[in-house]
Amino acid sequence: MNFMGYVRPDGKVGARNHVAVIPSVICANDVAQAIVGQVQGTVGFFHHQGCCQLPPDLERVTDTLIGLGCSPNVGAVLIVSLGCEGTDHERMLETIAKTGKPVQIIRIQELGGASRAIQAGIDAAQELVRQISGLQREPAELSNIVMAIKCGASDTTSGMASNCVVGYVADKMVDLGATVVFGETTEFIGAEHILARRAVNREVADKIYEIVNRMETRAKSLGCDMRKGQPTPGNIAGGLSSIEEKSLGAIVKSGSRPIQGVLEYPDMANGRKGLWIKDTPGREPEILTGMACTGAQFMMFSTGRGAPQGFPSMPVVKICGNPNTFERMSHDMDLNAGLIIRGEKTIEQVGEEAFQKALCVLNGEMTKNEAIKYFNSIDIHTLGPVI
Repeated sequence: MNFMGYVRPDGKVGARNHVAVIPSVICANDVAQAIVGQVQGTVGFFHHQGCCQLPPDLERVTDTLIGLGCSPNVGAVLIVSLGCEGTDHERMLETIAKTGKPVQIIRIQELGGASRAIQAGIDAAQELVRQISGLQREPAELSNIVMAIKCGASDTTSGMASNCVVGYVADKMVDLGATVVFGETTEFIGAEHILARRAVNREVADKIYEIVNRMETRAKSLGCDMRKGQPTPGNIAGGLSSIEEKSLGAIVKSGSRPIQGVLEYPDMANGRKGLWIKDTPGREPEILTGMACTGAQFMMFSTGRGAPQGFPSMPVVKICGNPNTFERMSHDMDLNAGLIIRGEKTIEQVGEEAFQKALCVLNGEMTKNEAIKYFNSIDIHTLGPVI
């Protein structure tokens, strides 16, 4: 089965054709924002990292930004560097350039400050947009796709409807030779043994237990027990009684296929096939960044109470399990899985609708959050303190 995508020099196939403007440090965000605001065809990644962090986190941030630049949905990249940051902006430039896509860099300090950097950045971004704007979509197999999945703003309908629909699509994509990646380690708690039973071998099963244990260890170091409370007030208001109940509903969205392995937060998919776990938090700004840097061309996002945000370079398809929420937030939700709750359609019927919606998005149809540009609140998940 095929879709129409942008074939990149490294063989990856994109569903979008953006020029990514990537600040290498928070101090470059304002310059990057000014460039994106002026040049059509650009998207920006305005994060809060890149300086005064411990070396492992600086490497993690560098690797994540590289992954965003290497995404198949990105046709060209402009790096905006301050000049004295802790991230390795030269490695960013060299690694992204190896994909064969056009890459440029501006350095604010060398250019003489913000206003001059903004002008140089606008000129560079304009050139990059013109360079890739004539690229045409070509037929490509769905086996080129990396699909990310997530749930958020969950209620009782998430585990009964929208997560089931996402799981149906996940199984179908894996069977077609694609890659599916899910995360939210905090939402495996109480259900990690079920995921471990689906691992392809003992090594993968042990890794699933490992990422849960180290997440809980971080929480315990601050005196918190992740298993004794529900993380969000919204989940409680939505009828979820415990973290275990939430986890059992959350893992449904991964479908039923074997789990091939576990990826660390900055890892790219790079040819890995089948179903994979990525060690991520559950909060939207960090997990969406982590999934986009994997190389995902799109995400399916299950919600019950209604989570409207997307991501700059990765279309996010909102599957809503609560029919009341869908009616109330119809300008934000892409598909109504609440019809399952009402008994009007089956999981399989809505699952097929969701699969067709995914094909439309891969072929260029905008999601609702893309259309209103509700995608600017992003960030990168780090582990240590700032110093």
